[in-house]
Amino acid sequence: MMTTMLSPEIVTVPSLVDRCDSCNAAAKAEIALSSGGSLVFCGHHANKHADRLVLLASKVTVEDGFEWAGQSHPA
Repeated sequence: MMTTMLSPEIVTVPSLVDRCDSCNAAAKAEIALSSGGSLVFCGHHANKHADRLVLLASKVTVEDGFEWAGQSHPA
């Protein structure tokens, strides 16, 4: 049996109001986890962990103008 990995849905919004869960900087991405719950990251931490996050996310909301490294990640 083969398992197919799907890329998370990526939504762009004008701005995010939350703070990064890692360093408290302004949020640039909110990651809705497939298992439930969500994580919020600044641009640095979102891109630093993009390879892992893209595998865990069901939906990623990014601030307009932010280039998330996970957007071009092959599933």
